[in-house]
Amino acid sequence: MVAAVITVGRYFAAASQLRESIAAGDGAEIAAVGGGSGGDRRDVRVGDLAEKSRSEDQRVEEDGDSASRDRTVKVAVAAASTVVLGVGNRVLYKLALVPLKHYPFFLAQLATFGYVVVYFSILYLQYHAGIVTDEMLSMRKAPFLAVGLLEALGAATGMAAGAILSGASIPILFQTFLVWQISLSIIFLGRRYRVNQLLRCFFVAVGVIITVARQWISAGHSLKEAGIFWSLLMIVSFLFQVADTVLKEVIFLDAARNLKGGSVDLFVVNSYGSAFQAFFICLLFPFLLKLWGIPFSQLPNYLKDGAACFLNIGTLSSGCDGAPLLPLLFVAVNMGFNISMLYLLKISSAVVSSLASTFSVPISVYVFTLRLPYLGVASSLPKGFVTGATILVMGLVIYSWTPSIPNR
Repeated sequence: MVAAVITVGRYFAAASQLRESIAAGDGAEIAAVGGGSGGDRRDVRVGDLAEKSRSEDQRVEEDGDSASRDRTVKVAVAAASTVVLGVGNRVLYKLALVPLKHYPFFLAQLATFGYVVVYFSILYLQYHAGIVTDEMLSMRKAPFLAVGLLEALGAATGMAAGAILSGASIPILFQTFLVWQISLSIIFLGRRYRVNQLLRCFFVAVGVIITVARQWISAGHSLKEAGIFWSLLMIVSFLFQVADTVLKEVIFLDAARNLKGGSVDLFVVNSYGSAFQAFFICLLFPFLLKLWGIPFSQLPNYLKDGAACFLNIGTLSSGCDGAPLLPLLFVAVNMGFNISMLYLLKISSAVVSSLASTFSVPISVYVFTLRLPYLGVASSLPKGFVTGATILVMGLVIYSWTPSIPNR
């Protein structure tokens, strides 16, 4: 309908332009041929212009369809990469803790402060390559400050609750992540979702819970024993993480409206976000050290011993088999996972990136049933795994086929 209106408008504009040209003197050539032939030539020229206009409209529509297909392929590839890296992230974290089982706090800080160095190094190279512009670097820093604060709070509360809750209960509580994601997207991004889309997200959550059905009873006991406070704290930690992803989406949308290039590079967001996160982690050090049971006076010795175990050197390296390879693999894959998640968020939405992350949970459960090095005896496949995975995949596929409602 819109194309038809545009075509008609262009037709009359072309006809008007032709009439003005004739009035200016170009019509003398036509009038010299005779009354009837002059009218025929005018019709032919107007018809040619209308045909050319229709061809241009058709070409624009084809270009639009091609761009839509390209975007769909990009989102699919980014989502698949996010799922694969998400599985690797979960598995390698477990493997990295084998040599550093006595130094998990050291591993967490190695990742946090290591990201700052790596991200800013990449940002520096991209700036000198002309990929990152001065305009991108001059963006307001307040949103990045908020990103860093939310990431630090999410990490701190998640570690505090994770130290008390069992591993079986965390995947179940993780399903509130998607609820927070949809809620905040509606409130702050003006997104609207169809009822069937919300139901399909519910199917995804149910599918994840069923895949760990065998652990459900033990998880229920864990939640009861730990008390409601730690469960709520874990849920609040997911709220901080969701708010972080929604704020990053707001940053991308704001950049698309205000920057001349129409976009901001991923590493601008990652670099400043990770720098502010490291700053707030330093402020939270007293709380984190108390959480891990490390007296502040013993922190230098703890970091020194952790570094010796990480490098697998010295007399303290006994029991640190697998280091530094496994911790470095975890840090590298975790960095790739974060970049992939942010890229998927940039080209799609925060909800799509959350769905991709959720999909990695049952695959990780399956991977842990395989014989992996350093982990000893493999775990058995939970009851209901196939049923849960099937429901989850159906929910994801149906959600992806459901057209979104435009933003308000």
